[in-house]
Amino acid sequence: MATVEVTFTPLPAHVRTARLVATAVARRSGVDESLLDEVRLAVGEACSRAVEAHRRHCPAEPVRIEMTDQDQRFVVTVSDHAPTAPARSAAPAPPGDGAGHEAAGHEAAGYEAIGYDGGSAIPAGFGLAVISGLAEDVRVLSTSSGVSVRMSWPSTAVTS
Repeated sequence: MATVEVTFTPLPAHVRTARLVATAVARRSGVDESLLDEVRLAVGEACSRAVEAHRRHCPAEPVRIEMTDQDQRFVVTVSDHAPTAPARSAAPAPPGDGAGHEAAGHEAAGYEAIGYDGGSAIPAGFGLAVISGLAEDVRVLSTSSGVSVRMSWPSTAVTS
């Protein structure tokens, strides 16, 4: 399958559309029906996190989603362009069994820097912890120019 790219204005109303598109592309990629809810929810969490970051730091910049098949896996990457703060202190890894979950960038040093700020009722990194519980493989790359959340699920890579 070719890569499907979607960009959208950082408005909460567009997160639903992103979830629907990701679910349709996952189904087309051969992701098992029993995993489609996890795809939908994980993409929604990643997009919501990106929308919030953009609304605070760069509301004119679009959020970007890339979906593709790679080695019998359906891969979704949600990228934002909001600046990230350096990690303040070491923090525990997101909850989970650790099997297949990896982190990169600032995630390993303290993922609160890419979560919601302390003024929110939602704990820092909560969305990333939810995503880690929904996708088999999650990688977070945080740079000074933004954050990319890469998630993947097994697929049969249907072609035509």
